[in-house]
Amino acid sequence: MDKKEWFRLTVDETIEKLKTNKDIGLTDDEIENRRKKYGLNELTEKEGTSIFQMFLNQFKDFMVIILIIAAVISGILGEVTDTILIFIIVILNAILGVVQENKAEQSLKALKNMSKPTAKVLRNGNILEVKSAEIFPGDIVILEAGDYVPADGRLIQSANLMVEESALTGESVPVTKSIDIPKGEDIPIGDRKNMVFSSSIVTHGRGRCVVTETGMNTQIGKIAELLEEQENIKTPLQEKLEELGKWLGVLALIICGLIFLIGYFQGRPAFDMFMIAVSLAVAAIPEGLPAIVTIVLSLGVQRMIKRHAIIRKLPAVETLGTASVICSDKTGTLTQNKMTVTKLYTYNELKDIDDINLSLKEDKTAIEVGLLCNDASIEDKNGEKDTIGDPTEVALVVLAYEKGLYKKEEESKMKRVNEIPFDSERKMMTTVHEYNNGYRILTKGAIDVLLERCNKILINNEIVELTEDIKMDIMDANKEMALRALRVLGLAFKDVDSIPDKLTSENTEKNLVFVGMAGMIDPPREEVKDAVKECKEAGIKPVMITGDYKVTAVAIAKELGILKDEAEAVEGKEIDNMTQEDLEKNVKKYSVYARVSPEHKVRIVKAWQTHGKIVAMTGDGVNDAPALKRANIGCAMGITGTDVSKEASDMILTDDNFTTIVAAVEEGRTIFDNIKKSIHFLLSCNIGEVVALFIAILLNLPSPLIPIHILWVNLVTDSFPALALGVDPAEPDIMKRKPRDPKKGIFAEGLGNSIIVHGIIVALVTLLAFNIGRKIDITTGRTMAFTTLAFSQLVHSFNVRAKDESILYVGFFSNKYLIGGVLVSTVLMLGVVFIPFLRNIFKLTLLTVNQWFYIITFSVLPLIIVELYKGIMRRIKE
Repeated sequence: MDKKEWFRLTVDETIEKLKTNKDIGLTDDEIENRRKKYGLNELTEKEGTSIFQMFLNQFKDFMVIILIIAAVISGILGEVTDTILIFIIVILNAILGVVQENKAEQSLKALKNMSKPTAKVLRNGNILEVKSAEIFPGDIVILEAGDYVPADGRLIQSANLMVEESALTGESVPVTKSIDIPKGEDIPIGDRKNMVFSSSIVTHGRGRCVVTETGMNTQIGKIAELLEEQENIKTPLQEKLEELGKWLGVLALIICGLIFLIGYFQGRPAFDMFMIAVSLAVAAIPEGLPAIVTIVLSLGVQRMIKRHAIIRKLPAVETLGTASVICSDKTGTLTQNKMTVTKLYTYNELKDIDDINLSLKEDKTAIEVGLLCNDASIEDKNGEKDTIGDPTEVALVVLAYEKGLYKKEEESKMKRVNEIPFDSERKMMTTVHEYNNGYRILTKGAIDVLLERCNKILINNEIVELTEDIKMDIMDANKEMALRALRVLGLAFKDVDSIPDKLTSENTEKNLVFVGMAGMIDPPREEVKDAVKECKEAGIKPVMITGDYKVTAVAIAKELGILKDEAEAVEGKEIDNMTQEDLEKNVKKYSVYARVSPEHKVRIVKAWQTHGKIVAMTGDGVNDAPALKRANIGCAMGITGTDVSKEASDMILTDDNFTTIVAAVEEGRTIFDNIKKSIHFLLSCNIGEVVALFIAILLNLPSPLIPIHILWVNLVTDSFPALALGVDPAEPDIMKRKPRDPKKGIFAEGLGNSIIVHGIIVALVTLLAFNIGRKIDITTGRTMAFTTLAFSQLVHSFNVRAKDESILYVGFFSNKYLIGGVLVSTVLMLGVVFIPFLRNIFKLTLLTVNQWFYIITFSVLPLIIVELYKGIMRRIKE
């Protein structure tokens, strides 16, 4: 049979053909056989660039080609040493580029592997969650709303199942599925209602399918063969830097031509001018900048993973640094996603949990009712306590557990013999237990309903009449608990000698003895309060968006510091009555949105964006995908999030925690800061080299540097510190600043001016050293210029660590990588000067102590000048 014709078979025929069992699934032996036969369920990807290819790619760079041409011409003209050295340095530079690119590629691969989807399958009669790649023909896959379909399959069960197949058909409207065989001769994919296809999304209902095709044999695999997609992982910053590189290349050629002409008219030898022009070209271009930016972004992404944030789309790293509004779900993100009893009421006393006293009959009985009239449990799994059941019931069991009452022990004393399960109409649950040769009936439920079933109350160890006045006191206490946003459950019991043969609410849930009320809430995460405070200090507005009731949302938001006044909260029904224009006008007023739908989320994001805000939005459900896509930074939940929400997101929070978003914003700001530091350092160093050469030529001086010097400085002095600056610790005030305006260019806020000024300072100290040395001879002058240029750049790397603050404030030794990079560069530079073989190649000479004194003095001048300037500017601002 044609592989396309699975939809024409009945369920039983499909099961038989695939040699599987719809009730048990595949066995372990069958899985191993099918793995060998079919391979993994993956689309074959274009092979990654090999190391050798990466190495060759390094020589495609425009400036590297110029260097190679220069080396060849040097060789033809008899300058063999120059030729060899240029080739050595070009190769070393290429190796460095390969190392950096390969590390970035490996980081991105690791990132991709971390977010691979999983699927639920039936194997050996058990439902398991496995990686989608480990699914084989014959597997029985369980499908639920929000799941990705991991492979092509024939449906064997379907209950209100709807699937969105836009990846295949282009139609975003979900398709209703069934197990029935479609009629007709030529059935297009979109009409094969009894089939599900890889990469489609379950939007509604549930079902099961038997896998028919995997990997490249799926319908999406056939599309992949025809159309190979190449993911663009360049960020806007990287694109801007590429443009900058091209612009600098053109500028370098203009300067080279200009210098060549000036030198020619000054009567200098053509070869000398050619080599100087090449030196200028090399000096003008920061060859390592693109690779350094890529590695900084990649390392930043790896740091974010350690802080529980997986970046799915690289541009999000930059966007995070500009975030000005964080819209967060409440449950699980701002709260612990764990209902917890925080108050216990017995007559006329509302207690904190720590004040519960089991020696008091009222307290102990209330705890027992909550524990035994309950289907939840705590189980010991591998030494860890695992809770099973409804969150409200779990909270009651946990409370009893913490007070030393354990369910199994208590049930052995009071065996459950019957029950009336909870239902939404009665709003109660009742269990019957053997007790003192009779029975004890335990009931818990909504306080208003339960109280009507009670005629007595336990007070001071005695059962007394429940009067109307006492009822009013109880309802007042209930209101007080409700105002604290507590979910309240009433607790009651009665002892009887016998029970009816058939339990009903009417014959059992009456004449009860009221014991008390348990108040519970999903409490805020302890660490979120500090994160909210940090947000506000960083100029970021935290906003709570929840489907919960307004009173609960307001209580949690107040505790966390998200809002101060209830007027800052609004409900979904109020948003429905607003036009989009009204919402845009009022959106800044609100910090809490309660009872909202996913559609409201999209409107809220749009409203903030009209004010120019950069919005981060959290989401976990299928319906949250539009809001996640609309937001500037969509943050999906890693634990509770569906595959659909994760796919729509820019970032996944592996711990579902609000603090992770704030940490990611901090990392985003730090990464952008560090990239700016690397750019500042590299460009100011390059400008220093260009200006030094340019001034020397204009003044009709000999060239202070030869091409070998420039190449060496760019490889050694520039690369190590530039990389180290890329992992600089965050500046102390990183989360005290307002969000960065994304419209501002990378050279905004005075960076462009700083680069030029710092470059000129480096050039001037280099020329000063050259002028002192050339009074002896040209070799001494060049040696002093070369060493001063190198060491002044190394010292200058500390200047760029803080924009306005002193290096002493940031901490001179706080970046151990920079200290290491500077030390390595220093040793290599000294090696070139003091090792005779290298000294001859670089055309240098040994220097006197006095000359080294000048070099050291001139090298630290850029740091002293910049520190003084920063100090003056701080005084002026004060």
